[in-house]
Amino acid sequence: MNASLFSRYASAIRNFSGDTADANLLMDRDGPVSIHYAPFDYTNEKAKVVIVGITPGKTQMLNAIAEARRQMASGAPENRILAAAKRTASFSGTMRPNLVGLLNKIGLNQWLGIASCDALFGDASELVQTTSVLRFPVFVDGENYNGTPNMLKHSLLRRYVIEHFGREAQSLKNAVFVPLGDKVAETLRFLVALGVIKPEQVLDGLPHPSGANAERIAYFLGNKSREALSAKTDPVKLDRARNLLCQQVVALS
Repeated sequence: MNASLFSRYASAIRNFSGDTADANLLMDRDGPVSIHYAPFDYTNEKAKVVIVGITPGKTQMLNAIAEARRQMASGAPENRILAAAKRTASFSGTMRPNLVGLLNKIGLNQWLGIASCDALFGDASELVQTTSVLRFPVFVDGENYNGTPNMLKHSLLRRYVIEHFGREAQSLKNAVFVPLGDKVAETLRFLVALGVIKPEQVLDGLPHPSGANAERIAYFLGNKSREALSAKTDPVKLDRARNLLCQQVVALS
């Protein structure tokens, strides 16, 4: 939790106009790339699993700010405000069951001692931290950042990866990190090379849980046969990733 950062933007959140480009929430800018504050500061240092996306989008930003404002209006203390705002960023909709299925498939629920990883978004929420390698919302020409420009080659974005997510990752020494997508996995490998995260902490190889990845997810879960796959899905790569991830999770125990 970065209390000083929240305090700096508390007034802007209280008076938020509803515009994600609100200048009062601007943290940094480099040409078309802008970084904005939203209350994603909370770190659950007891977490054993860290689910890592690329950056909060506009919808997550708006939801987190709305929840923070509700908590502020009720007179909640700062740590409760930040924890509640962070919960609104947890995965929901069609992505959540896909993610739960993938995590269960590699045996993460067994390692955690829970019946299903669905509990991470309910009764076992103390076991999970949801976050992003770019911890605060990043926009390019006002639109959600999608990985371009490359965050590790862009000086401003690389600095934010190291200074914000890197600091968060260092406080989660007993957790494993599950990257969602190739660009996130690349960034975690970069942090491994810097010594911020240990290589055995990274569970890399899950298909992204987005609905756009439905065929890869179905094959990974064993719900679609190799013969039924389209040419765009590589079963050898998915088999290798699943086997390695299962071995990694067994080794955690």
